[in-house]
Amino acid sequence: MTVPEVDRAAGSRAAIAARRARAAIKKAVSEGRRSATGVLERATTHPESLEAGMRVTELLQGIPGLGKIRIERVIERLSISPSKRLGGLGALQRDRLGAYLAKRAPFSGDESGACLVVLAGPTAVGKGTVSTWIRENVPGVLLSVSATTRAPRPGEVDGVSYYFVDDAEFDRMIEAGEFLEWAVVHNSSRYGTPRAPIDKALAEGRSVLLEIDIQGARQVRATMPEARLVFLLPPSWGELVRRLTGRGTETEEEQARRLSTAEVELAAQSEFDYLIVNNDVETAARDVVSLMQ
Repeated sequence: MTVPEVDRAAGSRAAIAARRARAAIKKAVSEGRRSATGVLERATTHPESLEAGMRVTELLQGIPGLGKIRIERVIERLSISPSKRLGGLGALQRDRLGAYLAKRAPFSGDESGACLVVLAGPTAVGKGTVSTWIRENVPGVLLSVSATTRAPRPGEVDGVSYYFVDDAEFDRMIEAGEFLEWAVVHNSSRYGTPRAPIDKALAEGRSVLLEIDIQGARQVRATMPEARLVFLLPPSWGELVRRLTGRGTETEEEQARRLSTAEVELAAQSEFDYLIVNNDVETAARDVVSLMQ
């Protein structure tokens, strides 16, 4: 059976996104921002995570001073296959690897340090659903609430989903410098991120998740370059169209405008630090949370 072109393209994007994400984890280990033992622990406790999909050799490559020859000797001594992934290790292999990492790459940092993670992506990709899962299941993370001039959709709650304000109040907040970022989205409504709650949470040691549009993410990168930018991808273009048309909250004209915008937004993914494909809400949400550690 011939695989449809759209499915091949989606599979290719997913594979590329996974490779980039694993490379980012390896880089964090090499720069001392994450511990190698911490990566192994997450791979063990969360078999669906990015860490679980890393090869043992990938993790070892992130440890300073370990070259190709040394890595080959290490995995041979630990009786681990070069193709073995962290999530597929047996109990004895995990213990041996954990003991080696604790001795070879001791970690003196703080993996629980607060950080700002920006979640963006094309319309209807599921940003709101992913962020809601995190809010309901990871109490230590503050989910930033944006202000917007658009009308509430069915089920949205003021102060929880968004702060719904009129144009005059939005103008006042701009003039007062109360926004970390703000932008006009889909050539209609304005959205903005109040800065005070974010600054307060970070000062208290709490990580913050900011769900915004592409324009807003660019502004955050300029004002807070230490923020981690995450781009949420759809499994395929066809699935993105299905999600948008299926929710029934926009007119056909609005749907067409949003799909046109989505094509432009997808082209911006290379500007982001991490790419995550939203095949499954919980898996995508856990991957986002892992980037906060």
